[in-house]
Amino acid sequence: MFTPKIPPPDTAPTPGTSLVQPLTGIVHTPACTCHHTPNLAPPPAPTPAAPVNRTAVQFTPSSLIIAAAGGTAVVLVVGTVLVSMLLATAITAASVALCAVVLRSLLNRPNNR
Repeated sequence: MFTPKIPPPDTAPTPGTSLVQPLTGIVHTPACTCHHTPNLAPPPAPTPAAPVNRTAVQFTPSSLIIAAAGGTAVVLVVGTVLVSMLLATAITAASVALCAVVLRSLLNRPNNR
């Protein structure tokens, strides 16, 4: 029942042959139907791009105040979320510890009620 089923030697494939037959007679359609001859000339060399004149970023006093307020708001929101997650973990740990103490006291002294 648990022995492997090995095919008889006359039906087993030889190491040099494959069970997959090669595909023959497949004709691919061309990618385009424009019937042009391929261009054998090399493409022209790319011209160097002219340097782009970029203006420096200039902050006005109002944009600096808005950026500082936005950064402060992000820090406060992320801090609030992290502190609330830490608080939830601490409350859960305290409640599990309290349940463990109560269960331990109930299991250790069942006759002292």
